[in-house]
Amino acid sequence: MTIEYHYEVDFELIEEKKYTEWIISILNLHKYSLGALNYIFCSDDYLLPINQRYLGHNTLTDIITFDYSNGTVLSADIFISIDRVKDNSTKYIVGFDIELRRVMIHGVLHLMEYDDKTFEDREVMRNKEDELIKMFHVEQ
Repeated sequence: MTIEYHYEVDFELIEEKKYTEWIISILNLHKYSLGALNYIFCSDDYLLPINQRYLGHNTLTDIITFDYSNGTVLSADIFISIDRVKDNSTKYIVGFDIELRRVMIHGVLHLMEYDDKTFEDREVMRNKEDELIKMFHVEQ
């Protein structure tokens, strides 16, 4: 019943509490409960070996989620490459904070059984991300 933030790179969330409240409100809205979510913010160099070892991919990625959920109680380790978030915010011409929120909630959506394997699934997920990002500024 916690969300913890770990930093393996020179980065730190401003207002962790606000992020925690946002994520919990999303879980509540979708009828999920919080188990233990660990966000690990890291670099490409940190995340690439994890991607190679556990997923067999020799590519850079912005997020890897290890799901330990039990039914509707969500628990996971969510690794996020700050390097990828920075590059993607430039590539997609969005602010770093918006891209970071997109990636953070992307991991949660996977835990809630959203998928992004097909074009149609990616569209559904992207729309859901956009909807949930807008909730960040809503007072809890």
